Amino acid sequence: MNVTRPLIVGGAVGSLLLAGCSADTSSADADASEASLSVGASFYPLQYVAEAVGGDDVAVTSLIAAGVEPHDAEMSPATVRSMQDMDTVLFLSDFSAAVDDAVDTTGARSLDAHHIVDEHGEEEAEHEDETHEDDEYASEDGHDHGTLDPHFWLDPTLLAEYAEDVVAEFSELDPDNAASYEERGNALIADLDALDQSFTDGLATCERREIFVSHEAYGYLGLRYDLAQEGMSGLDPEAEPSPARIREIRDLIEDSGATTIYTESKVSAAVAESLADDAGVTTAVLDPLETIADGDDYIAVMTRNLEELRTGLDCS
Repeated sequence: MNVTRPLIVGGAVGSLLLAGCSADTSSADADASEASLSVGASFYPLQYVAEAVGGDDVAVTSLIAAGVEPHDAEMSPATVRSMQDMDTVLFLSDFSAAVDDAVDTTGARSLDAHHIVDEHGEEEAEHEDETHEDDEYASEDGHDHGTLDPHFWLDPTLLAEYAEDVVAEFSELDPDNAASYEERGNALIADLDALDQSFTDGLATCERREIFVSHEAYGYLGLRYDLAQEGMSGLDPEAEPSPARIREIRDLIEDSGATTIYTESKVSAAVAESLADDAGVTTAVLDPLETIADGDDYIAVMTRNLEELRTGLDCS
C-alpha cells in the first residue's frame, strides 16, 4: 500500500497548468459539514469503493468529471487547489497524467493503487503472452506488454483487495469510525465476492473462450475467468489498429466462429463496426468501467458486461 504524506505547496498550485472540465463536487459539498473525512477519488472504480466503505462518514469528491475518460482528462485549477484540504486522495499512478501531476504538485496525502497492478500485472501479462504466443504480429501490433494493463478493477477479487486498503487508510485517518469502515468494507467485499461467483458460474460453460475487443483493457477479466482476449489495438484506446492487425482479427473471427466484436461506449466504434460488417458479425458494448453514466454503479455495469459476454460467447 503506497501512501504519501501531505506537504502543502502554495504558489505551485496556482501555476499548475491544468485546465478543462471541473470535477463534480456537489455530493461532497452537501455532506462535507457532517463527514469525518474529505477524500478525493481520481476515477470511478476508486470512487465507488470510497463511497461504499466511507458511507456518511466520508465526503468523496470525484477529481475527474463524470463521463470523461481518465487517460487524457484535465483538471480545473480549483479542483487541484481543493486537494490540499482533503484528508487523502485515492488514485492509480501512471493512469491519468493530470491526477499524477496534481498529487505531486500539491503534496496531498494519497493512496496509490498501483501496487495491485505491480503484484498481479505480470501474471496477467504472462497470460496474454501465452494467448498470443503464435501471433506473428505480436510485437508490431500492440501485444508487447512492456506496459502493464492498469484495469485491475475488472476482476472483482482485485477490487476487493483494494477495498481492504481503503478500509485501512480511512481507519488510520479516522480511528473513531474504524469499526464502521471495517463493517462497510466487509459488506462491499461480500458483494464483490458474489459478483465474482456470478461471473465464474455464468462463464463456466461457453461455446467459445475468445473475446474480440476494440482495445486490450480486459486482461485481468480474462485471466480470472479463462477468456482469451484479442484486441484490435493494445492498451491505448485511441490507437489505430494496423491493417495487418485488422486482417488478422478478421481471420481469427472466422476461424473461431465468433459472433461478436466488443466495443466501448466512450471510444469511437467506427473501425470495429466496419470490421464487424466485413466479417458478418455483430458488435456489443463491453464497458471498461473507467467512468459511468448517471444512475449506474459498478455492480450494475459489471452485471451487464456478464450478460453481454454470455450472449456473445454462447454460454449455456
